[in-house]
Amino acid sequence: MYSRSHLQLTSTGEDDGYSMINKAILVGRLGKDPEVRYTPDGAMVTSFSLATDEQWKDKSGEKVQKTEWHNIVTFGKLAEICGNYLAKGLLVYIEGRIRTRAWEGKDGVKRYTTEIIAQDMKMLSPKGADRGESRSAPDGHYSPFNDTAALPEDDVPF
Repeated sequence: MYSRSHLQLTSTGEDDGYSMINKAILVGRLGKDPEVRYTPDGAMVTSFSLATDEQWKDKSGEKVQKTEWHNIVTFGKLAEICGNYLAKGLLVYIEGRIRTRAWEGKDGVKRYTTEIIAQDMKMLSPKGADRGESRSAPDGHYSPFNDTAALPEDDVPF
């Protein structure tokens, strides 16, 4: 269980005694190598898909497996680490916040996407399980909680 001090609590602006939390924690495998791009001001952004599996037995005792796909986005130093060290198939821990954004497609239809804006990442695959041992980060972990420039509050236009 997480203590109050561990969670990033956001005030609702009202004196209701409650705080709101937007937090997602995932452990899964990358569906593809991270896609790297840059904001107009030159900040690195990476995005990748993450698969999480759920297994259970149905009424007849047959094993059923369902895969859920999540869109992950990283900014700043965390984006650099993900772009340099992550690869398709690696098992990773991702912690971040959920964001849904809207845009208008070329056909004029308003579309939506929900993604996880990663704030913490830990590589869980054993060393050498990726494209080469040289790609393994020193401790496999980076958390930019103190780097406010790494996580912009506004949507990045792309």
